[in-house]
Amino acid sequence: MRVLLDECVPRKLKRELAEHQVLTVTEQGWSGITNGQLLTLAEAEFDVFLTGNQNNKYRQNLTASRIAIILLVARNNRLKTLLAINARSERSFEERQDWDFVQVGKS
Repeated sequence: MRVLLDECVPRKLKRELAEHQVLTVTEQGWSGITNGQLLTLAEAEFDVFLTGNQNNKYRQNLTASRIAIILLVARNNRLKTLLAINARSERSFEERQDWDFVQVGKS
């Protein structure tokens, strides 16, 4: 599965997803691109967009998207905190469908 990590997600999370093909927004050369355009670019090349940006669910028409979006919700964005909810996000990878929006964790 091809996974794109948003800029707001620690790059080190990539190591924890070794069974998937994972790239970061920065590695793709897409740093600074706004969310709507970023999702358009991502859906052409990726299956899942992994983000911590809680505004995505309000700003985007997610049902028109061809990429699953997994929102990691935690009290902070540190790797240690996100690892605690990582197992649930990986289950979401396998269960995902195009245009899915899945929220994992809680604030």
